[in-house]
Amino acid sequence: MTLPNTFPLSALPRRFLLASATALALLGSHAHAADKLPVTASFSILGDLVRVVGGERVAVTTLVGANEDAHVFEAKPSDAKTLLASRLVVLNGLGFEPWAGKLLKSSGYKGESVIAAKGVKARHMEEEKGHTGHAHEETDPHAWQNPNNVVLYVRNIAAGLSKVDAAGAASYQANAEAYVKELQALDAWAKAQIATIPAHTRKVITSHDAFGYFAAHYGVKFLAPQGVNTETEPSAKQVAQLIKQIQREKIRAVFVENMGNPKLIAQLSKDAGATLGASLYADALSAPDQPGATYLQMVRHNVAQLVAGMRLN
Repeated sequence: MTLPNTFPLSALPRRFLLASATALALLGSHAHAADKLPVTASFSILGDLVRVVGGERVAVTTLVGANEDAHVFEAKPSDAKTLLASRLVVLNGLGFEPWAGKLLKSSGYKGESVIAAKGVKARHMEEEKGHTGHAHEETDPHAWQNPNNVVLYVRNIAAGLSKVDAAGAASYQANAEAYVKELQALDAWAKAQIATIPAHTRKVITSHDAFGYFAAHYGVKFLAPQGVNTETEPSAKQVAQLIKQIQREKIRAVFVENMGNPKLIAQLSKDAGATLGASLYADALSAPDQPGATYLQMVRHNVAQLVAGMRLN
């Protein structure tokens, strides 16, 4: 039987119409996802910044996820596939991802890359190397611990996204500048919170030295048994000296980091007679159901915990 040109849709069974509508909706959503710009970020904090700047135009994958340690990251075969499918790779730089160059080369990735920390005034520090006691200068890569540096991060990310997706340039720039205002408000809030603590009691113990930029910017003294890299094991002499300093200066603010091994700092706080505080987020965001799921949430959580801990000093 031939259907007339004016065959009414109402004559079709309702379940057929619903099935057709569902199929079209799914097809549309897959097409929309496929249209998004695939971007790979080296670790969770950068991933969050790329999502903020990229908005609905990007699909972001992170190589080192929430609560994971980028210092000890080991690439999997699937990571190479992720890179090859990407139009842009975003790295921190400053030596934070020593594995990145080898991974990019071995994967055959030929696309664009962004160094988010480009333009940041890097901090350098003297660090003892293991049990030898020999000091050497190390670049501190944790520049995101100062929100003012993250202003540079998001602008660098916006420029990188605009380079590979010129049609979205205006959107990326607008998203970046709106986020800059949030970062400036966050910085002002953090300064006000820390200002409530007398300068001579702004002292904190953390498990590894990831808060140098925070310390310099907000006037807080951080002491850590490990160096800037979590692979570095402190010597017995370093730990003993730190215990004496904790006791001498009556430091009660002792914290571990979400991606670190808590055993060392827990033993340290026990030996020094200090109480272990809540986890801080240093090199990684938390899972979505925890208090450091975004960069803004991470900084607010860290500041609140640090201020509460320093009140005990």
